[in-house]
Amino acid sequence: MSSKVKLVVIGNGPVGHNFLEYLVESGQSNEYQVTVFGEEPLPAYDRVHLTSWFKNQDVADINMVTDGFYPNNNFILHSGDKVTQIDRARKLVTAESGLEVSYDKIILATGSFPFVPPVPGHQRDNIFVYRTIADLEKITAAAKTAKVGAVIGGGLLGLEAAKALMDLNLKTHVVEFAPRLMAVQVDDGGGAMLAKKIQDLGVSVHTQKNTQNIGDGDNAVHKMSFADGEELETDIIVFSAGIRPRDELARQAEIAMGERGGVVINNNCLTSDEDIYAIGEVALWENKIFGLIAPGNAMAHAAVDHLTGTGSSEFAGADMSTKLKLMGVDVASIGDAHGNTPNSRSYTYVNDREEVYKKIVVSEDDKYLLGAVLIGDAAEYGSLLQFMLNKMELPSEPEGLILPSVDGSSAGIGVDALPDSAVLCSCMNVSKADVVEAVQAGACDMAAIKSCTKAATGCGGCTALVTQVLNNELEKQGVEVNTDLCEHFAYTRQDLYNIVRVEKIKSFDELMQKHGSNSEVGLGCDICKPTAASILASCWNDHVLDDKLHGLQDTNDYYMGNMQKDGTYSVVPRVAGGEITPDKLIVLGEVANKYNLYTKITGGQRVDLFGARSEQLPLIWRELVDAGFETGHAYGKSLRTVKSCVGSTWCRYGVQDSMAMSILIENRYKGLRSPHKLKMAVSGCTRECAEAQSKDVGIIATENGWNMYVCGNGGMKPRHADLFASDLSDADLIKYTDRFFMFYIRTADRLQRTSVWMDNMAGGLEYLKSVIIDDKLGLASELEQEMANVVGTYQCEWKTTIDDPIKMKRFEHFVNSKLHDDNVIFTTERKQIRPASAQEKTAEIAIEIS
Repeated sequence: MSSKVKLVVIGNGPVGHNFLEYLVESGQSNEYQVTVFGEEPLPAYDRVHLTSWFKNQDVADINMVTDGFYPNNNFILHSGDKVTQIDRARKLVTAESGLEVSYDKIILATGSFPFVPPVPGHQRDNIFVYRTIADLEKITAAAKTAKVGAVIGGGLLGLEAAKALMDLNLKTHVVEFAPRLMAVQVDDGGGAMLAKKIQDLGVSVHTQKNTQNIGDGDNAVHKMSFADGEELETDIIVFSAGIRPRDELARQAEIAMGERGGVVINNNCLTSDEDIYAIGEVALWENKIFGLIAPGNAMAHAAVDHLTGTGSSEFAGADMSTKLKLMGVDVASIGDAHGNTPNSRSYTYVNDREEVYKKIVVSEDDKYLLGAVLIGDAAEYGSLLQFMLNKMELPSEPEGLILPSVDGSSAGIGVDALPDSAVLCSCMNVSKADVVEAVQAGACDMAAIKSCTKAATGCGGCTALVTQVLNNELEKQGVEVNTDLCEHFAYTRQDLYNIVRVEKIKSFDELMQKHGSNSEVGLGCDICKPTAASILASCWNDHVLDDKLHGLQDTNDYYMGNMQKDGTYSVVPRVAGGEITPDKLIVLGEVANKYNLYTKITGGQRVDLFGARSEQLPLIWRELVDAGFETGHAYGKSLRTVKSCVGSTWCRYGVQDSMAMSILIENRYKGLRSPHKLKMAVSGCTRECAEAQSKDVGIIATENGWNMYVCGNGGMKPRHADLFASDLSDADLIKYTDRFFMFYIRTADRLQRTSVWMDNMAGGLEYLKSVIIDDKLGLASELEQEMANVVGTYQCEWKTTIDDPIKMKRFEHFVNSKLHDDNVIFTTERKQIRPASAQEKTAEIAIEIS
């Protein structure tokens, strides 16, 4: 039997890992004894989305390695062990740990390192680069004691770094040597528009700045001195001034190099040594280094094909077009964006009010697209890219491709006109034919397309176009996506909300009679009944146990308490902002003792009382209401809590009165019913003790007011909230929150959290800002009026209930007896009750609570 080929992969970044995945997909991985060396202690992660690490500071969010990938394929991974030498004569690699591994073939995927100009002072403390998780951890730690941050470099990665500093609540500056931001990708007009949009977000942009020295600051850690005599003081500096290939191993091994660095490769990605391949940012092809993920993946694919002999692909250069969202701003660059092609001509559209800049570069005869720049609105990116890549003839008036349409029609290209060979996803080299084949094989949504083709899993810029192809193919197959709420209503939740609001429908029977699929009164299901109950409550705020509404409620809303595993209920009074007097604490203790309830402090800064039987609920709540408590709505899809720190009232770091604000907004939005639960928090400074950035609406105090964050959540799939608006006054904060909540209630799907709602929204955060802040849809006053109605009609549901003898009868366990359910049995643990287990009930060691 022939022995396996000994293959050593040096570098465990995205391109190195994709090489391994392509090797597995080739079906030949069993022919190789694969050893992988990674310099970092972590396995491969996605550097394209490096900034998203800040959301949860969890590498799992950008991890590229599926569970069991290395052991399942018999790959040996040495993480945190840098290769220091290649001995070509002995065919041996040596690692920093002293480990020596022999090889037959090498894949050199060492990537690049951030270039730090030799500016005097560049080695001072609190100066970083932006490349690895370790870099991000250092920046995060430094930001805890900093107020100002500066990024040297206004390219793609520099603006990503600036976004990170801004998210860390630092006053952020971008310093760029060139006369415009993203000098390689965009022209002067696009650079000016990009700078304006970024400055509108609160980031200061300094172009044509040549940093001469970094020294001690007078009011900050550093002082940056520029060649023009100006200065900038900052606490943190992040260098993002380009990359250089990590070619020291190849240089040591005397492999052919470029004059300015980089390992020379041919179309098969072979170096001057026929047993060594180079891929990614370390590789030099026709005197070019490619700094994007798509060319690196193409090299990895070509290397696998040549190594295994299973394919014929070659690396023949790469299109460097790119589309991304920088600090929330759509930016796209295609082909010859600067119009350098001889005799080319340009068409430009500028809208200063909407802050949109678009330019296309076309051939002299207007037939072919050569390049484009899109700032502020990149909707046409997909179609423009296909025009260029496939050399498709342009319309007779090419300017129509970027001009706004009066009737809403598009001058772009239909996906049917694209050839099957059209590459939709350049990151993963996925063609239209690949997507069509996946749909024909049964893929019917984007999740399935991503899983089987990997399209849109790189930078994400192709998502819109891939979705268009998917939908087009589904339509050809006669597949219709059913968005009906249920069999009783041929409407979405959003449709039903609008029907109820516009027609002023006040009951489920009326809604069913007018718009139900089956007009018989009383029909409905567990989907449409609670949904209608929520919509009716959001619109008219009537009591959930009113005659026309009580039959719609689920168990928790019907009993106004959360049912537990043993059939008992929890009691959660509202403790606005977590502030409670000693007298009220005593009341809670007395009630818990009297009714023998289990007590626990919740994560929302209130007290939960467990173990109440249904017939006890009115008795318990009567005592609580008499003591001044209100229902905490822990049982409803509604506002739960507003978590807070003590703020400037007590804390020496607080800059605003977060306690007063949290109590104000909790009392304003209490009782607000919504598609899913709502949580809020207010922090008195950027130390963020209230964890506001994990809430549906989070508020963080600044010296000038309040920063508002939206659409965060904890739970099974945590999401960091996005900065929505900065330095708001109290009035503006309340106004935007009113609009935000009512727009969410109006447009979200059933049981959809705010985070998923925004992620699924066309335009995402920027569109939401345009609706809530800029009033793009003209709904602002309407949304505010609707919220005012909810606030003005608030009632404590438990107070209303205990004052109504008819409602009280609903809580009696037996209609004809005062006895309680004898299946409810507790035992004692840590001096409190808990439900007895089945074994404990059988053994009769539990105690029954009467």
